[in-house]
Amino acid sequence: MAIWDLPLRLLHWSLVLCVAAAWLTRSDTGPQHQYWGYGAAAVVACRFLWGYAGNYYARFSQFVRNASDTLHYLRLVLRGAAPRYLGHNPLGGWMVLALLLCVTLLGISGWALNTDLLWGYAWPVRVHQALGWTLLGLIALHLGGVLFTSWQHRENLLAAMLSGRKDEGDHSA
Repeated sequence: MAIWDLPLRLLHWSLVLCVAAAWLTRSDTGPQHQYWGYGAAAVVACRFLWGYAGNYYARFSQFVRNASDTLHYLRLVLRGAAPRYLGHNPLGGWMVLALLLCVTLLGISGWALNTDLLWGYAWPVRVHQALGWTLLGLIALHLGGVLFTSWQHRENLLAAMLSGRKDEGDHSA
């Protein structure tokens, strides 16, 4: 069954590329790091638009659940009884928002570092670096969640994000 459409997958993998390249060029004294960072920010802007205009499974309204539903899902995960979702599960939905927000804040803080207003101050650099490490931690949690959910429901979520398809199978949500 088609779940994640081509634009969503292209945005996802473009963001992976931009973030990885920005991380690898973080010590670059040239413009490479900035270009990759601005690229990531542009991808995030497009993803926000696609979160309202995309297909059913791309829409934030489909996968962002309220706090009580998300906590209930977390309890089910901890008990080993979490239902399978065709799209993002409640924890995954909030992770999407956390990752997009963190990349957005990195883009804003990176841009602000190049303004006359903040030029020469150390604290904006520390904020930008802290956000970079925060993003790295969120990515690790995201990958851990993908691996855990793939194992728990015996499905290959990486393959699904490449193909856009998942087996409809037995699912609760």
